[in-house]
Amino acid sequence: MGQIVVRQERSLISEPEKIRKIVKALGLGRIGKSVTHKDNNCIRGMVNKVKHLVSYELKV
Repeated sequence: MGQIVVRQERSLISEPEKIRKIVKALGLGRIGKSVTHKDNNCIRGMVNKVKHLVSYELKV
């Protein structure tokens, strides 16, 4: 499997606690921070839940 690079683009202000926990679990926490994860179903599901706050890129 490849890797997925996730970057936080928007603020967590006025987001519910559930969304904040997902962003924290991805290793993000401030605008502009990016992290690299293994591309698997768990990470993709988390990114899908917060896709309005983050941008992502798949790397092979």
